[in-house]
Amino acid sequence: MYARFPDLLTPYLFSFELLGFHFALTWYALSYIVGIICAWYLLTLITKKHRLWVNNESPFTPQNVEDLMTYLILGIIVGGRLGYVIFYNPHFYFNHPFKVLYLWEGGMSFHGGFLGVVLGALYFALKNKKPLLAMGDIIAVSTPPGLFLGRLANFINQELWGRPTTSVLGIEFTKPPASLCPESWIYEICTRHPSQLYEASLEGLMLGTSLLLLVFLFDALKSPGRIMGLFFFGYGIARILVELFREADLQYVSIENPLGYIIFLPGGTGLSMGQSLSLPMVIIGLIFFLLSFRKVQINNS
Repeated sequence: MYARFPDLLTPYLFSFELLGFHFALTWYALSYIVGIICAWYLLTLITKKHRLWVNNESPFTPQNVEDLMTYLILGIIVGGRLGYVIFYNPHFYFNHPFKVLYLWEGGMSFHGGFLGVVLGALYFALKNKKPLLAMGDIIAVSTPPGLFLGRLANFINQELWGRPTTSVLGIEFTKPPASLCPESWIYEICTRHPSQLYEASLEGLMLGTSLLLLVFLFDALKSPGRIMGLFFFGYGIARILVELFREADLQYVSIENPLGYIIFLPGGTGLSMGQSLSLPMVIIGLIFFLLSFRKVQINNS
């Protein structure tokens, strides 16, 4: 029992030629656009609801949100691209430096985009004298929709696929190299874990729903740093788990290291690049979450 990748799904929402020019919109690009719009909407909605905040007063205005979005968008694009270049394919881009600018060829890193957003938000907060923890909270709760849409786009593009499996959850991808079976695969059809959908469900849908419920029903924003901490922790745990089902990054795979570990642990196990970058998020998230229960809040630190 297995499912086959739908033939109707292509990387392009639409594509056409006009006057000798080629016009196209990819699902991947659309996921970024819609994700940013969703984040903008949530940021604006939350900052307007004063009852959600400490002392029933929001520290942000709608104008703050508009200005902040500029820094966040730059952080996502620049950080995401540089993160992919540095973390996942440094050798190729060292030999082809101009390729770094070829965003349309794909290649973005969540962890790089995350660092870019952190730096952009930090600069904005210090420049405008806004509370850092409160800003981290609203950015955290507005991020999961973009993660959800981005992973769906990865699935449609048949990229970042999972390891071969005989599970009923396995999918027969139709685009090489995802459709190619490893030499050790003894079955005629190569079915793989749809790890993109696992990530969309955990990092996007489940984490996002949980954070929204905590904000709107349980007044979590009144404890600065709690939502941010839960986001760090939740994303880190989800990514570490999904990496167990995701195909190893080819640049780290060798005969001696078939699972692409970059950190080796006793017992023949190890951590992939994604797990290694997510583990600090789990630790930092847990620290922020625990600190949010202190009676003396550090929201202005």
